[in-house]
Amino acid sequence: MSSPLKEGIFWEIHSGLPREGPGDNASTSKAFSMLTDLPDAPFILDIACGPGMQTMELARLCNGDIVALDTHQEFLDELDRRAVAAKVEDRVTTVNASMFELPFDEDSFDLIWCEGAIYILGFEEGLTQWRPLLKNKGYLAVTNACYLKSEIPDAVRKMWESDYPGITTIENSLEAITLSGYKSLDHFILPSSSWMDNYYTPKEERIKMLRTKYIGNADALKELDESQSEVDMYRKYSDFYGYVFFVMQSAE
Repeated sequence: MSSPLKEGIFWEIHSGLPREGPGDNASTSKAFSMLTDLPDAPFILDIACGPGMQTMELARLCNGDIVALDTHQEFLDELDRRAVAAKVEDRVTTVNASMFELPFDEDSFDLIWCEGAIYILGFEEGLTQWRPLLKNKGYLAVTNACYLKSEIPDAVRKMWESDYPGITTIENSLEAITLSGYKSLDHFILPSSSWMDNYYTPKEERIKMLRTKYIGNADALKELDESQSEVDMYRKYSDFYGYVFFVMQSAE
């Protein structure tokens, strides 16, 4: 169980960031363009939406209704503000609920979207649990961390074994998609800018600011160092791991 200090520092770092993980509107749009048979106004579920950058992009890309789900109310409040500003509040509904207990009926959605969070359930578990919520031949689009090379440095393996023990290769992920009852439509690796522009760069700026706030507080500074180390690891080892966008369709 994390300590109150650890949780407090985490939210101080993350509150107000453009995104809560790697991604960008261009990648969201690219993945969405692969969905060739969507209805004109699809019903979409965005799981673990965070502050909703991708939710807003989906609202721009189609005329559908979007249910955006997260467990952190501050993120949902920010998304509500963004939706009102963009005048799409009638099409974006926020729901405070857990992906472990999704409050939806089977055969509800034309599209389920999840950027950067399926690992919380586990890739295969997420694919399996979410498929019944899709309508016939419904679509699922997710990003997930993968190893990009066969030989992985020990430092990288150690980091991922701690953060996401289920990380595997793109090839193994594609096999899991097929075994879970989907047809893989396409996939692509997110560019490094997806990590830096809307996530790591603003995160680093926040860490720098908090170092001044917590000067002399060894415990707080240790938490900030750990957050910074994640950014440093990506800069050093980004050839070996990355986020991959997987776009698939529920098989008959």
